[in-house]
Amino acid sequence: MLSHHEQVRISSRGVSRRGFLHTVTASAAAVGTLNLRDLMSLQAAELKKQGKSMILLWMNGAPSQFETFDPKPDNAEVTGETKAIDTNVPGIQIANGWDNVAKVMNEIALIRSLTNKEGQHQRATFQMHTGYIPSSSVKYPSLGCNIAKMLGDLERDLPTVVSVGNTEGAGFLGVDYEPFVVARPGELPDNLAASANANRFNRRVGLLDQIEKEFSDRGGQVVATNHKQLYSKASKLVLSPEVKRFQFDDESPTTRDRYGSSEFGKGCLLARRMVESGVPFIEVSSRGQGGGGGNWDTHQDVFSRTASLIQATDPGMAALIGDLKERGLLDRTLVVWMGEFGRTPRINPRGGRDHYPRVFNAAMAGCGVKGGQVIGASTKDGSAVDHDAVTVHDLFASICQALDVNPSHENISPLGRPIKIVDGGKPVAKLFS
Repeated sequence: MLSHHEQVRISSRGVSRRGFLHTVTASAAAVGTLNLRDLMSLQAAELKKQGKSMILLWMNGAPSQFETFDPKPDNAEVTGETKAIDTNVPGIQIANGWDNVAKVMNEIALIRSLTNKEGQHQRATFQMHTGYIPSSSVKYPSLGCNIAKMLGDLERDLPTVVSVGNTEGAGFLGVDYEPFVVARPGELPDNLAASANANRFNRRVGLLDQIEKEFSDRGGQVVATNHKQLYSKASKLVLSPEVKRFQFDDESPTTRDRYGSSEFGKGCLLARRMVESGVPFIEVSSRGQGGGGGNWDTHQDVFSRTASLIQATDPGMAALIGDLKERGLLDRTLVVWMGEFGRTPRINPRGGRDHYPRVFNAAMAGCGVKGGQVIGASTKDGSAVDHDAVTVHDLFASICQALDVNPSHENISPLGRPIKIVDGGKPVAKLFS
C-alpha cells in the first residue's frame, strides 16, 4: 500500500522517471517481489503512459546560422544583406524574415554554440540523426527511432515514427520502428485506401500469410518474418479509423492558413495531429521546392535563396509552437529545429556560404525547456564558439532529458554489441533552468 506522500507523486499526467523509480522502489522494498528487470519494465510502461513526443524540424542542406538565429548586425563583412530583428524577448534578435518565430521566442531556447567536425552532408546528416558516424559494421538507428522504442506503443494503429520526407531509419531496431514516410502531408498516404471491403481485404491478407509461410519453410524465415511484420502494420492502418488523422478535412481554414500552404507548413500541421494521436516521434523536413539544390545548401545566392526558404519555414514553425501551446500540448512535446552543420562567416565569390561545422545553431521548445533564452555564443566574427560549447552528444543528451529517456539505455545489435542511445555528452543544464 502506497503512503500518501508516494501517492501524490502520481498525477493525471504521469510521473517523472525519478519520482516513478522512487515510488516503485519503495513499494518493492515493502513487498519484496520486484527484481531489477521488473523495475525497468515498469519504468518503460510508465514512460509510454506519459505520452511525450518529439518533433524534429529538419533543415535539409545545412542552414546558415547568420540568416537564421545568430545574425551579426555589427559586422558588415559577415552579415552581408541580412538584418537583425527584435523578438518578443527583450535583448534577443534573430535574422530578418523570421517575423512569426520572433513572436513566439518566449517559448524557444536558442543554442548558438553547437560545434562538430563533420562537414560533409551525408556523414553529418547521419550523425545529426543518430549520434554516431556511419559504420560498415553497425546499422545505427536514428535518435527518433530510439525515442519511439522507448516511448511508443506498438498496440496503437498509427506508426511510432512519421516522417514528412525521407530520413534515417531504425537500423537494427527493426521494422516496428521504421519511419512511415509521408510524401504529401494533408492527403491520405499512398496505398492506404482499401480497395475492398474489410472482409475481402482480410481474406487477401490471409492468403499472403500462406505464401509467406511457404517461403519461410523453404529457408526464408528472417525475410518472411520482417515482411509479415511490415504488412501486418500496414494492413492494420488501412482498416483503422486513425488513418483519417493524415487528412486535414476537419481543420478550419483559419488553422490551415496559419501554418501556410507550403509542404513544410502542412508537415507541421500534420505533426501536431500526430502528437494528438500519440505518435512519439515526427520529423518534418524543409527541403525547398524542386530538386537541384533547392534546399538550405546555399553555396550561392545565400540571401535570396534563404529568404525564399524562410517564407515557408517561418509560419509553419511558429504556428506549430503556438498551436501546441494553446492546446496544452507543448509541455509534453519537444520541438527541435536544426540542420547538419552551419555556414562560413565569409561570403564566397558566388554570393553564398560554404560548409562550416565548427560553430552553428539550433532551437528547442517545449517539454521542460525554458524559453526566451540563448545558450552559448559564437565570436563576433562568427568563426568559433565564444563560450558554452555544445556538442552533438550534449544536444542529444539534452533531448533525452527533456523526454525523460535514459540516454545510456543500451540496445543489443545483431552482433551482440550493446549500443547506447547516446554514447557520451551531458545535458545542457541551462536549457532547463
